[in-house]
Amino acid sequence: MTDEAGPWLVVGLGNPGREYAGNRHNVGFMVADLLAGRLGARFGRHRRVVAEVAEGRLGLGGPKLVLAKPLTYMNLSGGPVAGLAQFHKIPPGRVIAVHDELDIPYGQVRVKCGGGEGGHNGLRSMSKSLGTKDYVRVRFGVGRPPGRQDPADFVLSDFSSVERKELEFLVDRAADVVESVVTRGVEPTQNLYHGG
Repeated sequence: MTDEAGPWLVVGLGNPGREYAGNRHNVGFMVADLLAGRLGARFGRHRRVVAEVAEGRLGLGGPKLVLAKPLTYMNLSGGPVAGLAQFHKIPPGRVIAVHDELDIPYGQVRVKCGGGEGGHNGLRSMSKSLGTKDYVRVRFGVGRPPGRQDPADFVLSDFSSVERKELEFLVDRAADVVESVVTRGVEPTQNLYHGG
């Protein structure tokens, strides 16, 4: 695999700070951390953009990945994403946002390109700053909140003890999905992963 078309920008969406680390809303950070580990890369503060960034290649001579965790809080994620895309000359079609998704049951990971933001403030900010919705989304299902719990409170709460039993496996699966998008493309990845 060569990277003649240039690098990919993989953005894990979340909120900075230890108090948010285990939140459902921070699953994008969890996937980005795992991918950095797979690449043997370490996150460090970017010199121009308010984000932590790690860079590496997917396999020997494979495509270059720029992994990012914006440090602006979720609803302002777009600024750092657009800044990194510009800095690395990465078009929106090679930007992958990894995020929590209320409309997908817990335990499912889905991928799509473009579409609406579904009320997700991180995606809304990205679309506005990139000037397009045509970027790839790896959607990590967190399910709907129980009873009458406010969705905003739900995503800002930690995964339940039952969910945490599967969380490591699901974060691993989401990282596999990201790698598949980079190496195979969106449609083949959908065919491969949307069955289960």
